[in-house]
Amino acid sequence: MPTPPAPAPSSPTPVATAAARTRPAARAPLGPGTLLWRHAADLRSLLPGAAAGLMQLMHPGIGAGVTEHSAFFDAPFDRIHRSVPQIWATILAPDGADRARAVRDLHRAIGGTDEHARRYHALEPETFWWAHATFTWEIFRAAELFHPGALTAEDRERMYAETVTWYSRYGVSMRPVPADHAAFRSKFWHVCAKRLELTPAAARALEIAKHGSDTVTLLPVGGPRLDRAGRRVAERPLRLITFGCLPSIVRERFDIPWTPLDQARFSALALANRQGYRMVPTGLNHWALRSMLRYIGAQTRPDRYRPAA
Repeated sequence: MPTPPAPAPSSPTPVATAAARTRPAARAPLGPGTLLWRHAADLRSLLPGAAAGLMQLMHPGIGAGVTEHSAFFDAPFDRIHRSVPQIWATILAPDGADRARAVRDLHRAIGGTDEHARRYHALEPETFWWAHATFTWEIFRAAELFHPGALTAEDRERMYAETVTWYSRYGVSMRPVPADHAAFRSKFWHVCAKRLELTPAAARALEIAKHGSDTVTLLPVGGPRLDRAGRRVAERPLRLITFGCLPSIVRERFDIPWTPLDQARFSALALANRQGYRMVPTGLNHWALRSMLRYIGAQTRPDRYRPAA
């Protein structure tokens, strides 16, 4: 039986030296067979996705943009359905760099003033980086929790350098990008501890995660009957995975309920994933993820490129 992954520390190792903060981030080639490509092509890479989305909404700039430039409060899951296939394609598709620049260009008109009279824009460097950082965190978190074995220190640095290459595909400022994986962990923890807040969009998402909702669509297709059935099956496990994957500092700051029993259930679920996926052929795993993203992407394509209001 593999050794379960160690719990995430409540604060990062203090290695974000002045040199790490100022030197440019190293890059590594990204393509089929690389660590990032293999992990992103695995179905398990999506399991921390709801937690990553929640942390995006807790960022003031992203939360305001979602509130003012989308129908989030009417259809909270539509943003996920539209976005995830596109974001994963920037890693996995042969034309990933072109797709990344198309994603960037969709954000050019997203800006304004939030409810506290603070200016924001989706392409502000730290704001755009945070959205990407949550996806980077998501893939590392999936590897930590749901894969047997653990990434070595060398693997972590290599995969982080591949995420830097991934980010460079957007053609935006590289200034916010931490130099190495340790510096990334330090900066990510700092944003979680000091910068995130309970924006209206985040508060709505938390309410749905805690209590569910009969007024939102969980599935992009299938009609209300299928959606109700899917909600009954998925809501409790989704809540457990969402809150369990969150960094403990986020749960503590925003009073997200999490009991020892929740932790025991989440640990059992993570173990079941680590053991169960051993029986799934890698080719089938990757095919299932590609097929799911392709299908969801096809169903949401008419709404994908609507200009921001």
